[in-house]
Amino acid sequence: MRMRNKPWAAPELDACGFFVRDPAQYIGKWHSFFRRRQPIHLELGCGKGLFIAGLAPQNPQINYMGIDLKDTVLGPAKRNIEQAFRERNAEPDNVVLMAQDIERILTVMNAEDRVERIYIHFCNPWPKAKHHKRRLTYPRQLENYKQILEKGGEIHFKTDDDVLFDDSLVYFEESGFTILSVTYDLHGGGQQENVLTEHEKMFMEKGIKIKALVARWTGE
Repeated sequence: MRMRNKPWAAPELDACGFFVRDPAQYIGKWHSFFRRRQPIHLELGCGKGLFIAGLAPQNPQINYMGIDLKDTVLGPAKRNIEQAFRERNAEPDNVVLMAQDIERILTVMNAEDRVERIYIHFCNPWPKAKHHKRRLTYPRQLENYKQILEKGGEIHFKTDDDVLFDDSLVYFEESGFTILSVTYDLHGGGQQENVLTEHEKMFMEKGIKIKALVARWTGE
């Protein structure tokens, strides 16, 4: 779905203390970007930021990073996060948003920036075979993530797309990840999460089952 232009987004983002326009300047230094050195959870493709907005204020002991490419989604993400912290009379000091092409994640993060967890939610399924390499769960991308995951770190993946999910199970296993959990109906079995993404809410309202897995990188 094409996002409408938001002329206000760029100036608001550039004035925001937790937004980084040029993330490459912090490569190898992300842990020191935050006020407190503590585990980092990274969301790839954070969209309008509702997931981080729901988690970050509740978990001050974790630092959250959200990556997306366009101001049209990062602008609303910034507002949603600010509102969530305002409701708790808190400052968003455990959040950073950055504008970055996820396929080039290693140009802005390296082994000094290792994270405890990566979230991948409802990414583009790229159904045509010639485009599969663009999937965020494709093996070459998983190899990149290994470079920034702590030993024992996890990837939490959700999608509405059956084919992408089945293919991703193979990708993770072939890339040496240990699959900790798999479900083809995340909410149908009584499992309820505290924080939903905007796409998750939309698909649930349409009766579309959410597929999800958790994979661990053991570092071996």
